[in-house]
Amino acid sequence: MYVHGTVVIFLGPPGSGKGTQAARLASTLGIPAISTGEILRRECRSGSELGTAVETVLESGHLVGDELMNQVVAHRLLEDDCHGGCILDGYPRTAAQARFLNEFLWRGAMPQPLIFDFRLPFREIVARLGHRRQCPKCGRIISLEPGKDGSGVFCERDGSLLIQRADDRPDVIRARMRLYEQNAKELTHYYRGQSYHRISAGRPPEAIADDLLRRLGPAQPKRRSTAVSGTTPQPAWHM
Repeated sequence: MYVHGTVVIFLGPPGSGKGTQAARLASTLGIPAISTGEILRRECRSGSELGTAVETVLESGHLVGDELMNQVVAHRLLEDDCHGGCILDGYPRTAAQARFLNEFLWRGAMPQPLIFDFRLPFREIVARLGHRRQCPKCGRIISLEPGKDGSGVFCERDGSLLIQRADDRPDVIRARMRLYEQNAKELTHYYRGQSYHRISAGRPPEAIADDLLRRLGPAQPKRRSTAVSGTTPQPAWHM
């Protein structure tokens, strides 16, 4: 059964710094930062039936749909390290996922989530993603220093040559942003009136981190009780 904790959701376009801030906040609060990319790769490596289904979709080049993504997230949230809460980076991405998550948290007697919506101008998103490189082995992402072209840069963890992701190229970024903006409108509408905060993501990382902690400090998540006392949260495929 869950122990009541803090559930934080980071919304925002690619390149807005969600991953950096998720890692910082996770260290401060002592709860895991969970990114969609991380849990999808982890599920694939597990060899489970769910992981096989995810791998099949990814290998086909398609996006993981709402139902399958919800199952992966539910499976991750039931693990022991999430008992005190978690930070969700990149999930939910659609209103359907948001509705599922809200129901899942309610069934687990978890508090309503705190939502931080990272906002950044499009031109800065393109600039940031153009300087981003990723390790193909461990998934670690770094930002190149100004003036570097990214050739011959290796991962500090495992020595793999860092690569530019195909979806970090300008033409692909534009397509990703169009899809993001469509979903973002629905998500913003869904979360308005809840514990929703807009975050200006163009500031220095330290200033953003301080802002997040300030907003978290006095704001206590609203508690909810399950409809039936003692109800145990179930994975998505049992709901």
